Order: sequence, then structure tokens, then C-alpha cells
Amino acid sequence: MSAPGYPGSYSQPSYPMPQQGGQSVAPYPVPQGGYGDRSQAPPPGFNMGYSPAQAPVMYQPGAVGAGPVPGPEYGAPQGGIAPAPAAVPVGVPPGLEYLTQIDQILIHQKVELLEAIIGFETNNQYEIKNSLGQKIYKAKEKNDCCTRNCCGSLRSFDMKIKDNMDREVIRLIRPFRCVSCWCPCCLQEMEVQAPPGTTIGYVKQDWHPCLPKFSIQGANKETLMKLEGPCFACNCCGDVNFELKSKDGETPIGRISKQWSGLLKEVFTDTDNFGIQFPLDLDVKMKAVLMGACFLIDFMFFEKVGDANQRSTVFS
Repeated sequence: MSAPGYPGSYSQPSYPMPQQGGQSVAPYPVPQGGYGDRSQAPPPGFNMGYSPAQAPVMYQPGAVGAGPVPGPEYGAPQGGIAPAPAAVPVGVPPGLEYLTQIDQILIHQKVELLEAIIGFETNNQYEIKNSLGQKIYKAKEKNDCCTRNCCGSLRSFDMKIKDNMDREVIRLIRPFRCVSCWCPCCLQEMEVQAPPGTTIGYVKQDWHPCLPKFSIQGANKETLMKLEGPCFACNCCGDVNFELKSKDGETPIGRISKQWSGLLKEVFTDTDNFGIQFPLDLDVKMKAVLMGACFLIDFMFFEKVGDANQRSTVFS
């Protein structure tokens, strides 16, 4: 990783993960054939150790000609200016340039005091961070009080994802869908737009009587990757992994993990921690779609409304 500016070049390996023996290796190698040719799954867990030996990301990259970025956001001195990228990759939606440099994302749901104390459902809010724990985006659900408290985890919503300059860079749109594992017309889906108004992909649930399965699709609804979870998505003192696989559903290339956050927090709140791993050379638009998949999984399996039990399978 390079020092101030943004970390590393596109040709550098992904963030290292500590292993025994004092050596560091990438979460999984990036072969010449692209993200569809991997022959092994990524190792479990995420790089959660914020080692002081690693140079921090000083600024979040922005579009060419971007203005000042508040220094304290990344611990930079006051009045720091974000340098414009030397060359913005072709086809990258504005505001997503930073995603070209990373292969891990951490998503933390913020604790809402009103919801934790009286059980009144509020709009979910999240912080999206890099592997060093530095905030790169923030997300907030948008819908009305009646929808949140009457429709529960099945509710429709728009979710705005903004960068550190408060620009909306991604919009997630989830329509209302009933729950029925036996009816293919009631499967869940989410549309991902970047920038808002321009569809870049979809997350669609695939029918299966027992397993949660999803297709990660492009703008034309062509399937590019598959996502498969366990039969019983319950994090009883452990992580729940949804494996990201190639188009044919055979080659593991990443994962979305619901991370165990402690007994008290799991019991008394519905705030969740997620980690997403994907190939470094994955199309940046598909990285954004995978963020949408993470939020859809959160609402489907880990969102508890009031005294209602969490749904942990494809059944109601």
C-alpha cells in the first residue's frame, strides 16, 4: 500500500490477511483468467485487525476535479485536499472509484436507541467501511412509519448510499414481496442503481425449497454470479456465510458473512455486522450489486421487528 493518497495501484495485490508464522498473503489469489476462474474458496473471516503497521487510507477517491474532503474523516490533517485520480477507469459510475482498489467491505448497522428501548421500528442506518475500519460510505433506509411497522422485514424501501462528501452514489430499490417458498412469483428481489436513475444490476432470489439462493445479475438481467446460503441462517455464536460463486454455481469466488456480535447485542437489538469478500478485479458495478445483496439478506433473515421472531430459513 502506498502512503497518503489512496492505497496502492490497481496492479497491487489485495489487502493482506495475517496468518501464522508472521507472513501475510492475500485473501485469495487473483489469477490471470479473471474472477470466474478461481479454484478455491476464500479463507474464513475478515481482516478485522487494524494494524498500525498498515498505512491508513488518507482520502476517499472522488471524481476528477473533486473538491476538498474533510480531513478528520480519515484522520488526515485539517484542510486536506483529495487529489484527483491520475486516470479514472472507464465505465466506473461516479463515486465508486474507491471500490476498484479493495476486495473487502465491512458493513455495520447503527444502534437506534428508540428501537432498542421500546421496540418501535425505525429506518435502518449503516456504516460501510474498508478493511482498516475507515468509513467509506453510509446508507440509510427510506420509507414510512406504517410500512416499517406493519410489513416488518418484508417491507419495500429505497436505500440511499452516500459517500463522505454526502453525495448519493448508489440507490437500492426493494419492492414488496410476500413470503412463500412454494410460489416462484413471490421471490425477493432488489434493483441497484449507480448513479441514482441508472440501473447497473439486480439481486434476485432463486426458487429452492430449502436453501436461500440468489442470482447476481447485470443491467440486462443476465446472470453473472450466484449466491448460496445455509439451510438454517442462524448465527448461534458463530458467523453465517453466504458463498459467492461463479455463473455456473461451481467455483467459489467470495462470500457475504453475517458476523457474530455478542450475545447481548444479538438478543436485545437487531443491529448486524456483515463482511463482504469479492475478487479485487471484479467489475466495480458488481461490487455495488453485492452490497445490495448484503442488505437484502439482512432484511430477509436477520431483521427482527418488535417481538417477532427472526426469519432464519426460506420458510415464513
